Amino acid sequence: MAKLEILEIPDSRLRTIAKPVEAFDALLLKLIEDMTETMYDAQGIGLAATQVDVHQRLLVLDVSELQDQPRVYINPEITETEGVETCEEGCLSVPGIYAEVKRAEKVRVSAQNPDGSSFEEYLDGMHAICLQHEIDHLDGKLFVDYLSPLKQRMVTKKLEKQRKISDQKASRALL
Repeated sequence: MAKLEILEIPDSRLRTIAKPVEAFDALLLKLIEDMTETMYDAQGIGLAATQVDVHQRLLVLDVSELQDQPRVYINPEITETEGVETCEEGCLSVPGIYAEVKRAEKVRVSAQNPDGSSFEEYLDGMHAICLQHEIDHLDGKLFVDYLSPLKQRMVTKKLEKQRKISDQKASRALL
């Protein structure tokens, strides 16, 4: 397995709309393994292929308490939603930023397994929220897109400040 690089905003590749997975082969299995390892290493609960610069409709998530129940959704499509829930979200591609986002409280999703077989699930709670967040990535959308323009500017300034501090630390380390 290999840890993959996670793209961070403002990287334009995060806005790429993913194409359906067509080949259910050993390369796909390797990508799923690498994405799962990357998600756990980054202490995330979900990761979309778009975030690791692979523009296929694939995501992994694990919202279990012990982080020992990884799930894979290939070519996921939300076919039904119910209710509205507001939840604080963060994102591996938007490090250190958290904001309240409104999502469907319950969803029905159809997807495929790594062997290509189809399945359908009804999800609620954090599982439903995380799935919607990751599907947004596959559609080229980030959770900060749900924020007001003012909040988006505040997020941008905070990230710029974080990067500046990080760059300064890196420069000092080289001296």
